[in-house]
Amino acid sequence: MADTFNILFLCTGNSARSIMAEALSNHMSGGRFRAFSAGSHPTGRVNPFALELLEGEGIATQGLRSKGWEEFARPGAPAMDFILTVCDNAAGETCPIWPGKPVIAHWGVADPAAVEGPDGARRAAFREAAEILRRRIGRLASLPLATLDPASIQARLREIGEA
Repeated sequence: MADTFNILFLCTGNSARSIMAEALSNHMSGGRFRAFSAGSHPTGRVNPFALELLEGEGIATQGLRSKGWEEFARPGAPAMDFILTVCDNAAGETCPIWPGKPVIAHWGVADPAAVEGPDGARRAAFREAAEILRRRIGRLASLPLATLDPASIQARLREIGEA
C-alpha cells in the first residue's frame, strides 16, 4: 500500500460530521492521510458550529465545503484507499461505484447538527462528535496499514467504528 492513504468520509448532508472527520484526519495524520468528505444529498454549506469547533482548536478550515459524493466517483478524481460512512443514512444508501478497490466501513456518529436548543447544548454535541471522530482517527493512524491485507484492514476499521 501507499505511504499516504486517501480517505473519503461520507454523510448525507456533508455539513458537520464528515467535514469534521476530513479536517481532523488531515490535521492529525502528519501527512499519512489525505482526507476528503462528501454527502449523498449535500446541504451546500458547512455547519457554522463545525467551523467554530475546528477553528477553535487551530485546525485548518480553508477549502472545506459541502459537496456531493459523485465528485469522487468521476474519472480523474483521487483514488480512495478507504471510504468511511459516518452517518447511518449514508451507510444504508446505494453508493456510486468507486474506482479501484477501496476498503469501506461504517463509523456511525450521532448527528450534532440535529441537536436543538441553546447554543451551549449544540456546541457540546459538536464537541462530543469531534471527540469520537478524533479517537477513531487516532486508532486508524496507529494501524500498521502497510503490513495488513485489505480484509484485515476492513475488519480493523469495523472494530474501530463499533468501539
